[in-house]
Amino acid sequence: MLRLAAAGARAIVDMSYARHFLDFQGSAIPRTMQKLVVTQLSPNFHEAVTLRRDCPVPLPGDGDLLVRNRFVGINASDINYSAGRYDPSVKPPFDIGFEGIGEVVALGLSASAKYTVGQAVAYVTPGSFAEYTVVPASIAIPVPSVKPEYLTMLVSGTTAYISLKELGELSEGKKVLVTAAAGGTGQFAVQLSKIAKCHVIGTCSSDEKSAFLKSVGCDRPINYRTEPVDTVLKQEYPEGVDVVYESVGGAMFDLAVDALATKGRLIVIGFISGYQSPTGLSPVKAGALPAKLLKKSASLQGFFLNHYFSKYQAAMGHLLELYARGDLVCEVDLGHLAPSGRFVGLESVFQAVDYMYTGKNIGKLVVELPHPVSSKL
Repeated sequence: MLRLAAAGARAIVDMSYARHFLDFQGSAIPRTMQKLVVTQLSPNFHEAVTLRRDCPVPLPGDGDLLVRNRFVGINASDINYSAGRYDPSVKPPFDIGFEGIGEVVALGLSASAKYTVGQAVAYVTPGSFAEYTVVPASIAIPVPSVKPEYLTMLVSGTTAYISLKELGELSEGKKVLVTAAAGGTGQFAVQLSKIAKCHVIGTCSSDEKSAFLKSVGCDRPINYRTEPVDTVLKQEYPEGVDVVYESVGGAMFDLAVDALATKGRLIVIGFISGYQSPTGLSPVKAGALPAKLLKKSASLQGFFLNHYFSKYQAAMGHLLELYARGDLVCEVDLGHLAPSGRFVGLESVFQAVDYMYTGKNIGKLVVELPHPVSSKL
């Protein structure tokens, strides 16, 4: 079912019952595609996930878009998902990958009220580690173009924005500690805290990351490989820090608890140091935690993005505005410095996940999915 529309006219394709369809560039969408599938539960991504090459390209329903993925985002929680930790009732095989950005290549009739073939969209829905993904039009996010920078906002940016806005109570002059500050979500926590006129301390693992953090406004980067974080905090911030944006867990979590000021707030958005373990947890000194919080009238709160989707559209809108104005850096790491080189193609998702767990990425890890156009009308 091919639509031919005059220049400037809205393109409408009813894909609800179509068996054969063409993409916006006129090259036939193949019947089969590649995608990653979790075939056994494990936090070891290589053991859990299989690249399948002959999967049928899904058809969009009436309210859906078929998106040809151009870039997909890597998240620390990909291995939590492959281990079945989010929904123990779901059994393999199942699709994986949280977020993607690409072009609409087909759509249902109802979806065509708001979207058109060829439009750039981003989305958060399971199954992005595939050449094509069906996305409900109701959750798609129109973006100006297919740039990986927009992908960085989808999970990493909104996690920082919503958690700090809802739980952080940021105000001018507050001291904010961001752990893993040069990573995918840490970069946003640093910048959003600076926009709120806070003093920002960021932990990281290399001089290159320290330099990046300075470039996005971090007041005090701490390379924990050359400076003990606890010593720096005790000497330079004896009154403690007001807010901690914590994603590392284990010893870093314990250190963050001890660094809290009176009425300080510790926001847990993850604990990457434990995700590769069988339990997914990294041990913390929980025994003394109630006493430590009580002594400082401090608070500890978890943040899981799925519980805040009512705030999501507004958060994305604000991040897109900040980026458009030049007030937000969206650092993308496509693997240029990785041992295997730039991350291109679904097979490189495995290398990208490995690279994340070496802790060497600066900014958001992203994999490019190239799609050569074989023919045109």
